[in-house]
Amino acid sequence: MQVLKVKELGLEAVKKTLDKKAFDEVELNPRIRAKNKELYGEDLTAAQIVDRIVNEVRQDGDAAIIKYTKLLDGAEFTAKDFLVTEAEYETAYAQADAKIVESLRKAIENVRRYHQEQKPNSWITYRAHGSILGQSVIPLDRVGVYVPGGTAAYPSSVVMNVVPAKVAGVKEIVMMAPPSRDGKLNPYVLIAAKEAGVNAIYKIGGAQAIAAMAFGTQTIPKVDKITGPGNIFVTLAKKAVYGHCDIDMLAGPSEILIVADKTADPVYTAADMLSQAEHDMLASSIVLTDDAKLADKVLVEVEKQLAKLPRKEIASASLEKNGRIILTENLMQAFELANYSAPEHMEILTENPFTYLPYVRHVGAVFLGAYSPEPLGDYFAGPNHVLPTGGTARYYSVLNTETFMKRTSIISYTQPALQEVSSDIIRLAKAEGLDAHANAIILRGENND
Repeated sequence: MQVLKVKELGLEAVKKTLDKKAFDEVELNPRIRAKNKELYGEDLTAAQIVDRIVNEVRQDGDAAIIKYTKLLDGAEFTAKDFLVTEAEYETAYAQADAKIVESLRKAIENVRRYHQEQKPNSWITYRAHGSILGQSVIPLDRVGVYVPGGTAAYPSSVVMNVVPAKVAGVKEIVMMAPPSRDGKLNPYVLIAAKEAGVNAIYKIGGAQAIAAMAFGTQTIPKVDKITGPGNIFVTLAKKAVYGHCDIDMLAGPSEILIVADKTADPVYTAADMLSQAEHDMLASSIVLTDDAKLADKVLVEVEKQLAKLPRKEIASASLEKNGRIILTENLMQAFELANYSAPEHMEILTENPFTYLPYVRHVGAVFLGAYSPEPLGDYFAGPNHVLPTGGTARYYSVLNTETFMKRTSIISYTQPALQEVSSDIIRLAKAEGLDAHANAIILRGENND
């Protein structure tokens, strides 16, 4: 893991180390490239693979889904096998630890309460001459939620995507998740979906799942919006189908950035770095501190804790590639660098963390104080954990209740109200060369003379 000193390298040079590749610039590692060449018969880029899959699903529907589920997930399915049955839900509950299920229910309630606070209201206001203006806030009819599988199961992602959609009032929620080779899903993923209110779950993963939701197939309904994180193939598929339906955001690998002063506990700081590093090899874990002694202690503590992790190979690779401790000249410089990075998660481990909150501008979620670690937000506190990554926190927002709603303007003028402004509208329409627009106003004036 790198240790960088602003005083030695200069601020601009350190900023360059915080630059992130766009999600579509990420290169596939040699192992994945070799596997893809074996599967497809040629060395394709991730974008080429996704284009192939998306186009086939759009054209061939269920047949393409069956093909790629066998090819990529190793599961032998027919179309009737896609949908999770009531028997599978029952089996999941029978296999589950009752205490974990109870914790899931508590988390769902916390997330529900938080997102209910976000729910916007429709409104109407009255203007001169009895005219009415307003806005109607309407939930989407049908949304699709993608839940990743692969190296880990994520029931928490189910909760974070489904609960705000339910709070928004979405009528139908469809979920996709990749099956294991035996054609099954993780029981806690199924239970989380059932408890949160999913209407239907399909055992389909990857780019083919995104395409199925975007275009619909013989058995899978087309959705209005797709949300949820995934790997590079899922992200590229979301980009490919955008416009045929809406998407939440284009997400990349997990990130944590910690701003710490001399009061920070190196044990906590190291643990929180590793909480993201264990996600995948591309995850990013960064500490910004003005205290050299803390930097040294965190380095030692990371190695100590890393040795005990079941996923230490993944975490170690992540830290080697994207982990670093940056020694700043002062804390305000640390926040300048933090805002430049625009991380997914930011922790402020300082003596008075709320003092620095006004200086935080670009981050998906901010955690203040030693007892607000990032996993609290991942699982339980209530705010959403589907957050912008790759520096997109500069313009993307966290997934929220409004993600699943749309706004419609309401306009109602009386004849006197229209007459009062008609000359202005006519002038503006004629200035744009749109005489029919102007006539729509002029004729109403003539009919009322």
